[in-house]
Amino acid sequence: MIGCLCIHGFTGGPCEVEPLVDYLRQHTDWTFSVPTLPGHGDPLSLKGVSYMKWIEHAEAELKKLLSNCEQVYVVGFSMGGLIASYLAANYPVDKLVLLSAAAKYMNPRQMASDLKLILNDSLRGNLRDNELFQRYRRKIRETPLTATLQFKSLVSHTLPHLRRIDVPTFIAQGESDGIVPPKSAEYLYENIGANEKKIRFVKDSKHHICHCEEKDALFSEVMDFLKG
Repeated sequence: MIGCLCIHGFTGGPCEVEPLVDYLRQHTDWTFSVPTLPGHGDPLSLKGVSYMKWIEHAEAELKKLLSNCEQVYVVGFSMGGLIASYLAANYPVDKLVLLSAAAKYMNPRQMASDLKLILNDSLRGNLRDNELFQRYRRKIRETPLTATLQFKSLVSHTLPHLRRIDVPTFIAQGESDGIVPPKSAEYLYENIGANEKKIRFVKDSKHHICHCEEKDALFSEVMDFLKG
């Protein structure tokens, strides 16, 4: 039996990775775990939640899969990619997939472009139709500063483990991501210790890469990598 753990990002929830999970479910008979990290989901309740709680929750889900499956793959999106990297460095997983993983964050040039589009839609009275604005306004309003500091602590805690990752790794990154810049994927590729690793840039994808227009081609590559 094959198990697959899929971990969402900071202030997000399983919906961020569900399109990929649905695709893999349609093409495999694997067992999936798609947990909601403490304080995440809808509504957000991040006040007082430490980054170690996020890691420990993912660890617990991974241990369940490891106890029941012959092989286990770990997929992580954004902050979930860093948690997935930590797990791959410390547990006997078989393959690792990192999607828009936040080793580096904030792409000023792309963020400025996105904000310009939001401003233009605001001036035209079209903010209700701006997907980017609608996606992030709730998160900005409901995310306490302490949670953002916990996210930064998680980054600092997990990056030193990259060199100890020795399992095949697939890295995917949107070139139009305003949250995580392409240099994040490059950093991961250069610092992950695995001999077998691949990096894939998706030209028009913003941060939520599992929801981009090129997702079907990306999902096919991810499945080929995991099955290969």
